[in-house]
Amino acid sequence: MLKILVSNDDGIYARGLWALVRALKGVGEVIVVAPDREQSAVGTSVTLHYPLRVKKARPRLSGIEAYSVEGTPADSVILGLQMLAKDGVDLVVSGINEGLNLGNDVFISGTVGAALQGYFYEIPAIAISAALATNKVRFDTAARMAALLVRKVERKDILPGTLLNINLPHLPLRKIQGIQATRLGRRSYRDDIKKGNDGRRDYYWIVRSEPEWGEEKGTDIWAVRHDKISITMLRGNLANSSEMSHLESLCSSLFAELRLKG
Repeated sequence: MLKILVSNDDGIYARGLWALVRALKGVGEVIVVAPDREQSAVGTSVTLHYPLRVKKARPRLSGIEAYSVEGTPADSVILGLQMLAKDGVDLVVSGINEGLNLGNDVFISGTVGAALQGYFYEIPAIAISAALATNKVRFDTAARMAALLVRKVERKDILPGTLLNINLPHLPLRKIQGIQATRLGRRSYRDDIKKGNDGRRDYYWIVRSEPEWGEEKGTDIWAVRHDKISITMLRGNLANSSEMSHLESLCSSLFAELRLKG
């Protein structure tokens, strides 16, 4: 059986994490290493300037080895890979996140940031997120999907160095219209700043407003908005190949101007 490291950014006792573990324990040997608290939107942040503390956590399912980390999702996976998973890891799965990670979300997502550490170690890695509606998430289909992907990794259909970002709409399985291979769309936010004073000094609170959605066909955003499961293959090279010719032209003109100014 595959050795699976499970993490998340919602914290060690998040509902989505244990729904995921419940599905994966039947198809692999699972170890859980996750932050001890909510760590959403910390991206790939790694703690370098102070020590990390780890303690054994009380698992929500019997037979599961679980650890909580006073650190970020990325910290958790690094510690899992390097120190805690004694027999090695064949697959990293991060989630199930309560809420989608679409488009530009991947740059700040702790869920994706955790999975990315597996990618850095050339281990197949999956980030999986499910839409949140009226504070409810359908974990069942996402968990089932994750278990099927474990089988794909086991059969070498998903290779080392693969990083998949998966997003599911808030629908029962019978209403989902398919699974689509996608690219990242554009999902941008406007940040509101709330100012207050605690009696000693001013403080500022960043509040994210509803995102602006770009619904270009073929993107992860388009797929989920059309009742499909989105699977996006992420790569370390974030360059957009379709825009390389424009960038090359820009580089040439910049160099010419740079030499002229010299």
